[in-house]
Amino acid sequence: MEWLERTDTWLLSGALVALLGIGSSLLARRFGAPLLLVFLGLGVALGPEGLGFAIAPGVVYAIGALALAIILFDGGLQTRLAPLRAAIAPALWLATAGVAGTALLTAFAAMWLLDLSFAEGLLLGAVLASTDAAAVFFLLRSAGIALPKRVNGVLEIESGSNDPAAVFLTLTLCTWLALGGLGGESVDAEGGSGALVLRLALALGLGLGFGVLGGRLIALGLNRLALPEGLHPLFALAGAVAVFAATNQLGGSGFLAVYVAGLMLGQGKVRAIANVTTVMIAATWLAQGGMFLLLGLLVVPSRLLDVLGPALALAAVLMLLARPLVVAACLAPFGFAKREIGFIGWVGLRGAVGIFLATLPMLMGLPNAEVYFNVAFVVVVVSLLVQGWTLKPAARLFRVALPRRETATRRIELDLPGQLDYEIVGYRVGPTSAVLSKNAELPGWARAAMVVRDETILLPNEAGPPRAGDTAYFLAPPGEVYRLDWLFAEGQEAREAELEAFGAFSLPGDVPLGELAGFYGLPIPPRYAAHTAADMFAARFEGEVQIGDRIGLGGATLVVRRVRHGRANEIGMVFHTDSLGRLQRGALHLRERLRDPLAGFRRSR
Repeated sequence: MEWLERTDTWLLSGALVALLGIGSSLLARRFGAPLLLVFLGLGVALGPEGLGFAIAPGVVYAIGALALAIILFDGGLQTRLAPLRAAIAPALWLATAGVAGTALLTAFAAMWLLDLSFAEGLLLGAVLASTDAAAVFFLLRSAGIALPKRVNGVLEIESGSNDPAAVFLTLTLCTWLALGGLGGESVDAEGGSGALVLRLALALGLGLGFGVLGGRLIALGLNRLALPEGLHPLFALAGAVAVFAATNQLGGSGFLAVYVAGLMLGQGKVRAIANVTTVMIAATWLAQGGMFLLLGLLVVPSRLLDVLGPALALAAVLMLLARPLVVAACLAPFGFAKREIGFIGWVGLRGAVGIFLATLPMLMGLPNAEVYFNVAFVVVVVSLLVQGWTLKPAARLFRVALPRRETATRRIELDLPGQLDYEIVGYRVGPTSAVLSKNAELPGWARAAMVVRDETILLPNEAGPPRAGDTAYFLAPPGEVYRLDWLFAEGQEAREAELEAFGAFSLPGDVPLGELAGFYGLPIPPRYAAHTAADMFAARFEGEVQIGDRIGLGGATLVVRRVRHGRANEIGMVFHTDSLGRLQRGALHLRERLRDPLAGFRRSR
């Protein structure tokens, strides 16, 4: 019976840790702490110098590989390539040449700070070279800021696709050192540098090919097989793990393959994709939390003090020198603005991948293996604390944060059997929801399906205008549903959308900026005078204009009130308090000179 009691103890411990992690996630969102550090701290508290739990590095590596595969699959699944095509080439360049360059620069610093040989420094550089998909995906999506789609695309695609290069470099250097390649000596046991390049090309090629094939097979299975309800997410998850393992078995990069499989699945029309995405979000949360927890179990805090100083210095070199220089060199040919390069260079978040790769030298019994692991642990903690907590300020400092209010609307998603072009989404109408405003208007592609009011189902023609307490359901294309979120936002956000966003004037989107600026005395650059407000919004938001988007124009702010065919069809105008008197005087002066000062572009609210 002892084994039964021990099993119950482990199950109870695991459940309590999961519940503690879920509770900690609420605190992390409340205070802005990177959630991944919570799990890492839990692991350290449970580890050798905490409650005394121990785990073998081999077990951590195996579970970590599975967790990373799940995280990468979900990252690919939630990435939409259509609006990010301009980001693919620079992101892939960063994911390959950028990883190698970061490893090389970090190696020189590690040699000096830790008294390592070039080969050992290069191994530590490879361990720390890649940005972490779990950290980047989580922090970008929880930061509450909107980024230009090319900047956001580079960060997400790079973090999802740079792991294969880091894994390959780490494995190659571990093998090299295990065979005696110390202090820069050449070891030709693997056929020389030409063979290494060939192996890298083969691994990437097989990873890409099997990822495309695997993603299409998973999509085909979801669409063709009459699976019982609830099994679609499990089918997708099992297929992803199969793609990962099979690609590794055949000599390819399983990490690249599973990410590409997620990309392929996310781009097409797939049955039950809403359920698959929802379950994958939960699976990813569990995977990244579990991976950080297990990695924390390997840490011996007292031994971190031996490398704390050099590790902190190496973290500074990586964040302030190596990553920014490599990003600048890699992105310069692609026409990125300096502020965009600066922001991408700063958001080089390190996470579980670095600690995970640092277990490889431990598994192979290499000299200084514990140094690699402890340094990687310190660097990751510093990166998550410093870069994770400064994500919002950095976006504002580099002027890449779009002036867009993110909604926290809860959306109900339902799949339609046999239907891939539409899904049903539902929203609860709150007392202060923006949809109750007289300015609110449903997009043309959203079809009202039904309204649940007082426990009664009503058809749209029976329900009439929405009321507080209703639950409204709509038919909408899967890729457009997020554009409905703002209508059902509540509280301060809804009041701001009503009182501030729509302003005192309503203007058509094709109003010329020069005419508008001249009438109200707004100081704008002459190059904007020939453009319309719709043109300005399309350029600023890269063709993805949403209701509520804002652009400053001299002493006023233009706000999108209605969108048609992806362009601002109607805008509101909000005058700044400090310039309102001047603008009003200018308007009165022009009224004396013009018979119809608002002709052609002003409509009453």
